[in-house]
Amino acid sequence: MKKHAIIPIFVPHEGCPFDCSFCNQGTITAHDKPIDIAEVEETILKWLSTLSTMNLDTIEIAFFGGSFTGIPLKRQCEFLEIAKKYKDKGLVQKLHLSTRPDYINEKILDNLKHYGVDVIELGVQSFDNRVLESANRGYKKDIVYQSCNMIKAYGFELGIQLMIGLPDDSLEICKYSALETVKIKPDIVRLYPLVVIKNTRLYDDYIKGLFMPIDLEESIKRTKEMYKIIDDAGINIIRVGLKSSDFINNEGDIVPGTFHPAIRQLVEGDIAYDYFVERIDKLLSIEKNEMLDLEILSNNGSISNAIGNKKRNKLRLDEKYPLINIYFSVDNTLKNNEYIVRKIKI
Repeated sequence: MKKHAIIPIFVPHEGCPFDCSFCNQGTITAHDKPIDIAEVEETILKWLSTLSTMNLDTIEIAFFGGSFTGIPLKRQCEFLEIAKKYKDKGLVQKLHLSTRPDYINEKILDNLKHYGVDVIELGVQSFDNRVLESANRGYKKDIVYQSCNMIKAYGFELGIQLMIGLPDDSLEICKYSALETVKIKPDIVRLYPLVVIKNTRLYDDYIKGLFMPIDLEESIKRTKEMYKIIDDAGINIIRVGLKSSDFINNEGDIVPGTFHPAIRQLVEGDIAYDYFVERIDKLLSIEKNEMLDLEILSNNGSISNAIGNKKRNKLRLDEKYPLINIYFSVDNTLKNNEYIVRKIKI
């Protein structure tokens, strides 16, 4: 049963004067107009009318979209005052926002603490200075470390968002960014394989032949390696990939092939596939027999990752091991994304 929910409030591009090469907040959030205070309250009440009946442990009000702490202070306070009212009443348990690493300082954090903010996510994107410069982020990686340390010192929960496939990026740089993230020890992480959106500099460069996005398989590969590093460190990866919308889809305002609605399943499925191959090869080396009947066990929530998106794993395993019969079964004593590969007798 779901125990956590977020009430999303989108403030697209209001607090950000930068023009990052990948960014079109109106398309990403499907909200391209500034919101007013009445709309914020209306959104909260609308969501609470449903969420308050669901016996949830935690409800968060989260300000997403543009860089929240870059909004004029008066407007920040107006938004936060409304959110704090519902937290003080016990109707929500946490306040959550996203911003840029270079929009963090003591004055900002003091104000956020005053209004009871709990979680601050930073759109870091990369820990490589060349990638940050190519994306026109406007800061270098030293600002990221500084901001993360301040946020943690103030007692906020820290989130880090990373992007995969920007210009000058590579598999090794992606792994480096994941390792640096682990060193910082954030509470949550989001991984965003690059989606090239119309009305951005990257889209223009693509049309001119100056930039070619990585293909889906490379995107899965890089994201998978980052996921393993971060997940193995016990850090909660709360999202992989942009949410599908009327605009963010393979028929929408994007470069075809840069978006997949099930990218998380593809990534988690490929991690599972690598594990299956490792275990099967080990069994084959022990058995000295290529004609085996094997069973792959997972819990009900992970069986789709085990089989793979559109049976991706099952088909690849059948091709790789044509003499082995492989069966997928459910064992709910296992944890999510925990698997057992064992020999069986039919």
